Amino acid sequence: MRILMFGRGTIAAMYGWAFARAGHEVEFYVRPGRAAAYGDSISFDLRDLRKRGRRVVEDWPVRYREELEPDHGFDLIVLSVQHYRLEEAAAFLAPRVGDATVLVFGNIWSEPLAAIGALPVGQVAWGFPQGGGGFGEDGVLRGMLMPLAVFGTLGEPPGERAQAVRRVFRDAGFRVRERPDFRGWLWVHFASDAGLHSQGVRVGSLSLLAGARHDLREGLLAGRELLPLLEARGVDLRRHRGAVLPFRAPTWLTVPVLSWLLTHSAAARTSFAAHSDPDAREPREVCRDTLTEARRLGVRVPRLEAAERYFALEGRE
Repeated sequence: MRILMFGRGTIAAMYGWAFARAGHEVEFYVRPGRAAAYGDSISFDLRDLRKRGRRVVEDWPVRYREELEPDHGFDLIVLSVQHYRLEEAAAFLAPRVGDATVLVFGNIWSEPLAAIGALPVGQVAWGFPQGGGGFGEDGVLRGMLMPLAVFGTLGEPPGERAQAVRRVFRDAGFRVRERPDFRGWLWVHFASDAGLHSQGVRVGSLSLLAGARHDLREGLLAGRELLPLLEARGVDLRRHRGAVLPFRAPTWLTVPVLSWLLTHSAAARTSFAAHSDPDAREPREVCRDTLTEARRLGVRVPRLEAAERYFALEGRE
């Protein structure tokens, strides 16, 4: 299969590498002028949990393209961008998608169908990555690739295109987990991020919460305060009991467990360590958009409101 990764971010690079190793033809679409700056390879230092945590250290030769015409011939376009870039990216792809299936693969806080704009709904599949990391100052991508990928639909059963996407992941060694209420699952995940990020931006970054039990507790309580917001948006939390359990359970139990995981679980450590930039835009955008929605719906979120001065737009962009 011919696969185009939209952009060269962490998720695009890791999954693109995995698809290529499974025998697919992979290219990256990047903005004009970026290919030369990136160079002809991506350097990895990864833990690949599909292979029992095998460490992967290699330079992977890659192909870039800076133009995209509708007759590009790709079978699959993987669109994994930060949530505030999704509408812009979808608008760019809409007249250029051709006959490709587009996998929307990341965070969404707006209505999913509104977020993809003019992209043909029948050609869109929905998923969420399970891995993380980041590029260091030396250009090396350090992270962890989990053996699982999450997929779902917006009410209808997965069609032929969506099933084909799932086969690509299975053939590459990933297990597929289905979330029937994918819209609700995405919003629960986003709100969970907002709760923790509200405290991460306050102390400097999410990575600094790892050794601070008081701040971890505040992050979990901030997430608990966001549950009424999810209900106000129409999410049936009974369908997401596992995802909201860390926020509903007593903090005397959840804080030690999470603290232990951040010390002993490589996956948890990598996830938090990837968020070490105190000036990163994404955590602030997650908090801002969540707070904007809470105010629109009249839902009080005291801890998120108290942290607003740490993610307010003024003076930070």
